[in-house]
Amino acid sequence: MMKIFTQNDLVRALYNETSTAEERELETALLCDGNLYEEYVDLKSTKNELDLLLDQPSDAVINRVLDYSMRLSALSN
Repeated sequence: MMKIFTQNDLVRALYNETSTAEERELETALLCDGNLYEEYVDLKSTKNELDLLLDQPSDAVINRVLDYSMRLSALSN
């Protein structure tokens, strides 16, 4: 009997958070279930787009975080 994979399972697989056995089961399921495969491809595409967008924070954001941290540290002293 084939395991039923959830969207969470697919996301875990995309981020390499699955065991070798789960990877093999998922590969088989993707070959047998067209809907699951389409969902996997959509999630993979979304992950790839996010990876491109979320490269690094801007200098302005880093400076705001550092400024906030210094002000918070001064308040606690």
